[in-house]
Amino acid sequence: MGSKKNRIDIPQVIVTLFAVASIFVIALIFIFVFYKAMPTIKASGFGLLTTGGFDMQISEAFYNPAGNALVMFGMLGLILGTLLTSGIALIFASVLGLGASITIVEFCGKRLAALFTNIVRLLAAIPSVVFGLIGLIVVVPLIEKLFITVDMQIEYLDYFQITGRNMLSSAIVLTFMIAPTIVSLSIDAINAVPNSLRETGFAFGMSHFRVIWKIVLPYSRNGILAGVLLGAGRGIGEAIAVSMVCGGVGILPKLSLGMINLLAPTLPLSAAIINKSEAMGAGQVASALFTCGAILLVFGAILSITARLVSRRLVA
Repeated sequence: MGSKKNRIDIPQVIVTLFAVASIFVIALIFIFVFYKAMPTIKASGFGLLTTGGFDMQISEAFYNPAGNALVMFGMLGLILGTLLTSGIALIFASVLGLGASITIVEFCGKRLAALFTNIVRLLAAIPSVVFGLIGLIVVVPLIEKLFITVDMQIEYLDYFQITGRNMLSSAIVLTFMIAPTIVSLSIDAINAVPNSLRETGFAFGMSHFRVIWKIVLPYSRNGILAGVLLGAGRGIGEAIAVSMVCGGVGILPKLSLGMINLLAPTLPLSAAIINKSEAMGAGQVASALFTCGAILLVFGAILSITARLVSRRLVA
């Protein structure tokens, strides 16, 4: 009996070792990225988060002779571009994803629901560069045709050059990239709702829509929220597809222009790393791009902590 109590649980030990190794690797990534970003953070100070001009500063840093003073970078335009593009896409994708998942689970037969579920999961596995190509071929020309005129381009030429590569195109491409993730997890969450709860609602004379609104969605909200947060994480970190349609200019949105800002070129943090990577031979440029990565890591950490806190509150 004593030998059984002292026996080592090998599977548990292996899992624990892998967990500790994962934490160690993540910590090393944070340390390495922030170490590389530190020159830019020290030189720029708080202005890093409150000023713009990143594109011109990258050019200045690239052509500066070695030994010159560090260039100060302002990444407010990149941060706003990331938040606005990802935020718009997340709103669209959440509405589209929730509607699609409810339709698939609640209004389709089992065979049709299984078919649609498999299609959604296949869409989630499509490489991001494919979405970028579709955005270039379909979304960009469509935006130019529907919203952009020559008179508009002339009117706003003093602010920026209006083309089909803009914030709106980036948000549309991101919407269709993150929607499959939201749909897939929402389907699983809604399928997990016991049928007995639905039958109870119907027994009290509730309509199908009311059963969905009052019973199904509240019961499955944790799973749906998980899908939305995973979609947000993918939207913030997506680089390739967004860099192909964003316009590649990290300008600051102007409140006075209103919705026209959606047609302005933008440069999210992840896309900036891709677009400016050819200049990483210069040490200051490399540090600036690592700073973009550091900010993205902070966003990811905040998103993860928020998800955990919200999940605990919902469970409570």
